[in-house]
Amino acid sequence: MEHLYKPYVRQGNPIIFMDEKSAELTKYAANSFLATKITFMNEIANFCEKVGADVDMVRIGIGSDTRIGKRFLFPGIGYGGSCFPKDVQALAKSGKEFGYNFGILDSVMEINENQKTIIVPKIKEYFKGDLKGKKIALWGLAFKPDTDDIREAPALYIINELLDAGADITAFDPEAMENVKAKYGDKVTFVENRDTAIENADALVIATEWQVFRNPDFDMMAEKMNQKVIFDGRNLYDIDEMKGLGFYYSSIGRILIGG
Repeated sequence: MEHLYKPYVRQGNPIIFMDEKSAELTKYAANSFLATKITFMNEIANFCEKVGADVDMVRIGIGSDTRIGKRFLFPGIGYGGSCFPKDVQALAKSGKEFGYNFGILDSVMEINENQKTIIVPKIKEYFKGDLKGKKIALWGLAFKPDTDDIREAPALYIINELLDAGADITAFDPEAMENVKAKYGDKVTFVENRDTAIENADALVIATEWQVFRNPDFDMMAEKMNQKVIFDGRNLYDIDEMKGLGFYYSSIGRILIGG
């Protein structure tokens, strides 16, 4: 095994030999820990909104502690994909099979499920509970950028709730549209670029942090959209910059702009 992996560890990455059970548990424990770290920050972000704190400041502050580190501290609308949900569920299920209750993992799964649609009540509040006929532009469908994977993607949960509320959804994602189209058919309108998605939109929802969404032309957006309203589930834009642009801007764990 050392010979097989030698080309991949030239920079000093360790090869650790252990028994089979420990190796399997290490994999589950690592992903479950990262999922817990993300979920904790989402809880902090939600509390920041209650008390008027800025989660970005909190993130920078605690990330400066080397025991905590800077990675996996960015709040948002929950984790998705295959690895984190699957491994957290597997570890929790294995615990129950052996008579052990992973209470923290049960909480992580419950909180993450709720976090996926945390922005939907904000959207409904803005429109005074009436989303019928409202055109909602959706940027991002994959569970993370640079993939077409939509397994447990928060965007799907948001779509379901918006459709149930009577909204019309126009969506764009650089990679994942075909997979989502196979699931929803003509219930969702799919377009070929981000700018077309926002034409005559009453609001924009950002669900995936693709690079193409990070530096939009806000003047163009103001011209194309019916209303200058953004619900950012990935905190892509700088709060101070948004203050001067005249948008209603709702993000995760930060102050509401224009409200």
